[in-house]
Amino acid sequence: MAWVAIFAVAKGLRLERYGFSIKPYSLTYKNYKVQDALVRLLGRTRRGVRVFADVSVIAGFIMMGYVFFFLFLNISNYFVEPDEFAELTVLLPGVTMTSASAIMYFLLSIPIVLVIHEGAHGIVGVLEKINIKTGGFAIFIAMFAGFVEPDEEQFSKAKKISRLRLIGAGPTSNVIFAFILGAILLTNPLFAMGLGGVPGAEPLVDVFYESAAAGVLVLSVIDGGGAQQAGIQQNDMIIKIDDVNIASATDLQANPVEPGDTVNVTVLRDGSEIVFPVTIMASPDDPERGLIGIMRNDMGQLPEPIFNFIDWNLDTSFGWQFSWFLLWLWMISFFIGIINMLPLPILDGGKFIHTIIEGRISEKTVNGIMMAVYAISFIVFGLNIGLSYVKSGWFTI
Repeated sequence: MAWVAIFAVAKGLRLERYGFSIKPYSLTYKNYKVQDALVRLLGRTRRGVRVFADVSVIAGFIMMGYVFFFLFLNISNYFVEPDEFAELTVLLPGVTMTSASAIMYFLLSIPIVLVIHEGAHGIVGVLEKINIKTGGFAIFIAMFAGFVEPDEEQFSKAKKISRLRLIGAGPTSNVIFAFILGAILLTNPLFAMGLGGVPGAEPLVDVFYESAAAGVLVLSVIDGGGAQQAGIQQNDMIIKIDDVNIASATDLQANPVEPGDTVNVTVLRDGSEIVFPVTIMASPDDPERGLIGIMRNDMGQLPEPIFNFIDWNLDTSFGWQFSWFLLWLWMISFFIGIINMLPLPILDGGKFIHTIIEGRISEKTVNGIMMAVYAISFIVFGLNIGLSYVKSGWFTI
């Protein structure tokens, strides 16, 4: 439906007049003045771009090694340590992303990430005297892509190191941006959740965050409910119901209560434990289901940053939504950079490997090696996606 709306709007606004190409399955925009803008930008940043271009070659090898480490480790975890298996999917709005907030964060993040990625390709190309003919973006129904189109003849005649610099620049720029944004987000409690899903990054959570307290945070109490009548207040931490320890919302769900029962609810308030006898109320939606009478934080307690010098205002709607947007921006930038170095035909990793081995052996041998590399990459990546759906069934974000 989203694609139908985009297609209809593009046709209605007659975007063809502004350089767009509109087809039933795609929307493409090309700008032929990208070269001039990149030349002007390079004139002010040449020394820094030169350093960045050299770093991109080294970073390309590191990122390719990391993406294979991540994918192979994840497959191993599926069979050896299932609890450590990270479920992966391809982000497709309306297909694998159905939550309105997730789609909004994605649509806000992806243009920033693509501009950084393709801009880095372009400016390094200009540095290496490879003209950029066009730059732009494309939407293929539910998939988004950005591109810069170098002069193919100049690219093929350029030195191998120049081509490697150009190819590696896009993914490297995304990861560097993610590192910079991540350094800022280390002051945000939500960022601990993002780091927890990145293999090798877990120690950062221990270094930069204090452990979250166990329990369920009371966001508010229901007027007239058992919790309010007993004296439970906003920001109390429920740590026990009768003799059952409550470490998270999952523990509440695993220990249901019956309407009309009275239970002893132990809360933590200002460092002291207080016990309240609470009469369980019936759920308005299901009279047979009992409720304590609170609005709770199902995410559990967020860890407190060690460097807590930025007030993110997570208790406000704007602060909460803005923090989630930055978390999505960090996640998409980091993983697009890393995954782009996977050696597949449409990704930078495939071009990177091809550039390294071509010229040293026959073209037939190069093609054979590349087909084998593509097959291994596709199988490893496909297994990660497939095992994710085997474990959890069809899921969306």
